[in-house]
Amino acid sequence: MPVERKRRRPTRSGVVLSAESIVEKALALVEEHGAEALTMRRLGQALGADPSAVYRYFRSVEDLHLALGDRLIGETMAGFVPDPDPANWRASLRDFGIRAYHSAQRHPRAALLSGFRVTRLPNEQRAIDTGIGLLRAAGFDEAAAVRHYHAFVDTVLGHAALDAAVQGLRPEQQEADAGAWESAYAGVSEEEYPHLYAVREHLPVMAESAFEGALELVLAAIEGRATQPGTGHSPGHRPPPAPPCAH
Repeated sequence: MPVERKRRRPTRSGVVLSAESIVEKALALVEEHGAEALTMRRLGQALGADPSAVYRYFRSVEDLHLALGDRLIGETMAGFVPDPDPANWRASLRDFGIRAYHSAQRHPRAALLSGFRVTRLPNEQRAIDTGIGLLRAAGFDEAAAVRHYHAFVDTVLGHAALDAAVQGLRPEQQEADAGAWESAYAGVSEEEYPHLYAVREHLPVMAESAFEGALELVLAAIEGRATQPGTGHSPGHRPPPAPPCAH
């Protein structure tokens, strides 16, 4: 988000523009009407301002997309306090991932629009610094900390995007997809699909989000690497300080 600037006078609707107020209105537009609603003209109308006023803060809709992505990351980081004990890095990283996932689920259309972008903005930088800091505090060297953070955050964001897309389906589509595991797959042929047939009574779990299970698998894999030689973990190495608390 650009350096904060404000109009000297309020807009026609009595709002004093700021980068933050513009992003909040953009977020509301996207969540209510979809990504196609985010144009400078429509945003200006929603703010009660001439679209040219928005350009004083954001050079393009592209910049707004990045700011929206960073806004969601900021929501993830709000109130997140890593455990000061480096030994509890896994619990802190789990909390971090769950917060990121739920931020995307609260704003599914914005998450699909910009959640996969590299914003290069302060909230993203703070989030990456925090996540990598947790892994370095666990004893991983610089290269391993980046590699494991990459696997962790892409798992979180991938599931967040998938579940956000499901939220965007029509209710009848959601119902049909969820019910298929108990209807269409309940009667599969044992001869044609022996493995599906063997597990058919367990398939309804496929209608649920796999996020938390996948997150635990990734965290367990990272933790397992911490006990294996030659994987970037430094036994006996004094870890750097735990990441500072984010407020």
